[in-house]
Amino acid sequence: MKRSIYTFIIYHSLLAILLLHSCTIKDDLPLPLVKSEITDILIEGQCSPNGQGEPVALIDKEKRTVDIYVDDRVDVSKLYIRSMDVSNDATVRVKGTDISFKPSQGLMPTLDFSQEVVFELVTYQKYEWKIRVHQVVVREVEVENQVGTAVIDTVNNNVVVYVSPSQNLSAVKVNKMVLGGIHGTVTPDPTGQTLDFSMRRTFSVRCAWKTELETWNVYVYNADSHLSTTASVFAHSVRAFVSGEKQNGTTPKVQYRQTGEAEWCVLPAEKVVTSQTEYSAEVDGLLPGTEYELQVVSGETATAVKCFTTAPAIQIENGSFDFWSQEGAGNQILYRPWADGQTAYWDTGNRGATTVGASNTTGVTEDGRTFANLQSKYIVIKFAAGSIFTGKYLKTDGTNGILGFGRPFNSFPTHLQFDFRYYSSIINKGGTKWEESYARYISREVYEGLRGKPDMCQVYVALIGDADEEEFEGTVYPYVIRTRPSELKLFDPQSDNVIAYGQLTQDCDVTQWTTHTIQIEYRHRNRTPKYIIIVASSSKYGDYFLGGDKSLLQLDNMKLLYE
Repeated sequence: MKRSIYTFIIYHSLLAILLLHSCTIKDDLPLPLVKSEITDILIEGQCSPNGQGEPVALIDKEKRTVDIYVDDRVDVSKLYIRSMDVSNDATVRVKGTDISFKPSQGLMPTLDFSQEVVFELVTYQKYEWKIRVHQVVVREVEVENQVGTAVIDTVNNNVVVYVSPSQNLSAVKVNKMVLGGIHGTVTPDPTGQTLDFSMRRTFSVRCAWKTELETWNVYVYNADSHLSTTASVFAHSVRAFVSGEKQNGTTPKVQYRQTGEAEWCVLPAEKVVTSQTEYSAEVDGLLPGTEYELQVVSGETATAVKCFTTAPAIQIENGSFDFWSQEGAGNQILYRPWADGQTAYWDTGNRGATTVGASNTTGVTEDGRTFANLQSKYIVIKFAAGSIFTGKYLKTDGTNGILGFGRPFNSFPTHLQFDFRYYSSIINKGGTKWEESYARYISREVYEGLRGKPDMCQVYVALIGDADEEEFEGTVYPYVIRTRPSELKLFDPQSDNVIAYGQLTQDCDVTQWTTHTIQIEYRHRNRTPKYIIIVASSSKYGDYFLGGDKSLLQLDNMKLLYE
């Protein structure tokens, strides 16, 4: 009997163990997605990129990089982080070390920033950010009758300065000598002294962050006569930008003419901007697509004649918005801003809108005028602004769009002109749920505070380079836009890749056809555009599904000006 009881107990114990192993609960629930970003950072000695002015950290949230500039008084191998802000209270680990800290607790480390440092921002996930510190050490040498900029070799501590052919090397006046940075010292201090530079002169230099002295050699040579003035030209469509080096104390004269003409035009002296050894000038009033010659005269010498051709005055296609076509039927007719058989230049958000309703950007003919009609609407389940843009609608992602912005373009317009009417309505859609992904483009306070205010239309133009090109399904596009909040990627007008930009934002009614001209401001005058982006929307914040559902923007006669 006992054996039976023991057998029963052992049997059921084994059975229980087997059942326990077979019924183990496995936790496969995914961790919540909690992104973290660096939103601000201040380190010891931080300054502006030119070494002066307010401290600035250049934060790129897409690339997860931070570029910081420090002055010449700090040792970059031992820099204290004064403060740092990260989103979602992340812990920061310094990759490759055992250092970790919590910025919200205010306990900051001292780190070696002489090379790139990688921070790991840890929440439920881990996000790597690259921190790059650049030390700004200003080094300048200027002497009387100098030709061009001094050649400063920081590896071998040598300086070479050229002066005019007639300058006596045994009596050269030094106007400026900064070799150890703004806060460093040069001994003996030659500033304002006239010295003998017929042979090498040696100076002791102390940088502000170092205790030891450095020995620097300064060589002064007479320049060849043909090196006294240089000139480089970068041509736009109706203007050209000239710059070069000159002899200290002289004012160069800029002359230009169309190729084949006998007489030179002389640029007024007040249009030539000079420093000690450099000059720059803007020659305007030129004709697009035309060959020119230019030379710069300084004293009795002139540069070699420079030949250049201005860029042609390229126009956008179908800027009249006269040509439209349709596909589909019934309530889901897709309106397209190009004629049947034509190559598309413009596109709209209609392909996304027609997945649940009708097109909200259409071609309308009224009183003999055909124009683009951009209507903001709440279409079944979502707010959609009327929009039109140079580029291609690529794909509908659920109820969101993926767009390819931009068309090839390599000219230099000065303005974008168009006729428009606008009927604003009160913002009554969106504004009740702010997405974290919006933070880069719009703050929570602005987003939620817009509801109940007048809607705004927007028209903008941008000339861009090729740095933002992206491949989508095997094809490269200038700029790929994604409107899904969790993957939000919009056009950033502040990107360094934007060569020129201009915009109109309008929040009140314009009920009569009105001609408006947007000035295109060039941020980089010596870069040639590769693409043009023009975007118009009846609701400025339509990318965030925010706006008034009765706002209407009408556009006609859009063209580029070259003035």
